[in-house]
Amino acid sequence: MSDNPSFVLRAIEDVAYEQRAVPDIADNEVLVKVMKTGICGSDVHYLVHGRIGDFVVTNPMVLGHESSGIIYKVGSNVKNIKEGDRVAVEPGAGCRTCELCKAGRYELCADMKFAATPPYDGTLTRYYKVPADNAYPLPEGVSLEDGAMIEPLAVGVHSVAALGQFRSSQSAVIFGCGPVGLLCMAVAKALGAARVIAVDIVPARLEFAKQYAATHTYLPPSFNEGETKMEYSRRNAENMKKVLGITDRGKGGIDLVIDASGAEVSIQTGFFIVKTGGIMVQVGMGAPDVTINVGMLMTKEVNYKGSFRYGPGDYPLAIELVAQGKIDLKPLVTHRYAFTDALVAFKATKAGKSEDGKGVIKAIISGPDVALETNR
Repeated sequence: MSDNPSFVLRAIEDVAYEQRAVPDIADNEVLVKVMKTGICGSDVHYLVHGRIGDFVVTNPMVLGHESSGIIYKVGSNVKNIKEGDRVAVEPGAGCRTCELCKAGRYELCADMKFAATPPYDGTLTRYYKVPADNAYPLPEGVSLEDGAMIEPLAVGVHSVAALGQFRSSQSAVIFGCGPVGLLCMAVAKALGAARVIAVDIVPARLEFAKQYAATHTYLPPSFNEGETKMEYSRRNAENMKKVLGITDRGKGGIDLVIDASGAEVSIQTGFFIVKTGGIMVQVGMGAPDVTINVGMLMTKEVNYKGSFRYGPGDYPLAIELVAQGKIDLKPLVTHRYAFTDALVAFKATKAGKSEDGKGVIKAIISGPDVALETNR
């Protein structure tokens, strides 16, 4: 059976639709009919650059990894879900036997098979197979578009709840108001944050963040002539403290800093504003080499952590936060495209706006022969 149209990256800026064989499933796997797929920045990066770090596209690869769908077929040993169930798809599976997998940190597995990460194909296809426990049933009231958005929301859950250890009444600063930054804000708010401060250099993004999940916003100043990045970051942090009443200790302190921008000055500023003994999580990816103040890292005992994808419990918590109405994902979906318009969707995401000038937060592509309005 080969009725499996797929959106394939052949080379840099070279994509095409191809028919791929429908995957055979093992006894513990399910075959998902993909209904909705969101475009991630990593998908665009592969399209434009052909690589992300050490992950290099050397052979044609199906793009996409933020997906929801309907169970089309189940393996003989699958008991937790059945044909026809609507599911959110967790697109990566570890080996399940290595030290890190057994320690509950499968996101760090050296043999992780992750959708649209070379050499593994992604989910912009009609049928996609996953281990049965990587398909999470969607509760009533959680739409298929919501289901596709669970993947980036799980990134936020991992950064804020799992790594950031965020608790009710604490305060957080999030640098970067792109999709991941906004979702980190939403998670912090859902967990009962006292303050959620959004930081970005684009006023329109800050305005959206304030309407969506932030309690406060901050627009950084411009560089002074001849100012180094570290000098700027120190000045920027002092201004933030003054404008927002941020203190190094006590109730005015910032318990958690999330950098979802990858910008060096954001990272540097984060070290200056996080409270003594606080946590800082790096989820944004920018230049691989940045300068940080190691003395501050030591004397404040800042717990600086990297965040990579998501781990055990992140998908269930993400789904539950949506199901309980604590996070609304719908405002983030700004654009919808048919499968046949996938390249148009990628171009809009790359440009940050569609041809009509509307800004893109998240673009959703429907599966092959799935109508745009199909969302249940």
